[in-house]
Amino acid sequence: MLRLFKEEFVGIGQFLKRNSSETIIVASAILFLTLDRYHPLQPEWLGTFIYCAVCPILVILIILRKNPLNFGLRLGVPRIWGLHVGVICLVAAVILYASSFSSSLQSYYQMENFDFSVYFLTSCVSLSASEFIYRGFLLFGLKEKFKEGSILLQMIPFALMHLGKPELETVSTIFTGILFGYVAYRGKSYWPAFIIHLFINVFFLALINYRYPLQA
Repeated sequence: MLRLFKEEFVGIGQFLKRNSSETIIVASAILFLTLDRYHPLQPEWLGTFIYCAVCPILVILIILRKNPLNFGLRLGVPRIWGLHVGVICLVAAVILYASSFSSSLQSYYQMENFDFSVYFLTSCVSLSASEFIYRGFLLFGLKEKFKEGSILLQMIPFALMHLGKPELETVSTIFTGILFGYVAYRGKSYWPAFIIHLFINVFFLALINYRYPLQA
């Protein structure tokens, strides 16, 4: 029994050694997302930027000792991802307009004294960070070992972090998580996923709050 335990213990160590980079990336990404959920910093947009962008980049630089630009921060191939962004945003606008009639989504996203400029600026900061941890840090960090499978892997925490939001939105993240990952993977950059996600959030919030204003 002692021998078997020793063999298994050694086996775990060898597994972690063989997959050291992937283990560090997945474990740290989940840790940072968990900290952002349970120990949010204020203001919220700044906390998300620190947990989802600054912390992963420090891991890349200090622990992995790699170039952060190789984690989707380059422009990639705009000729490819630009087409995806244009088509997806156009289709998304139609779907979002139809979804805006949902009472559950209206009640969840209505904001008192909605200020478009403030929401847009804070969304740019928070979404650039949250998109990086999924479509940058995780996607490109796991790409070398898992190839296209990294698209599916990064979708899992993305969808799970939407639990607690309206059911329709949470279910949709299974599809959008794969879609965003695919566009980033094909375009060799996380920026198109950020642009699409920013458009979806800003367009939908503006649509809801200008059509159904909630006064203080």
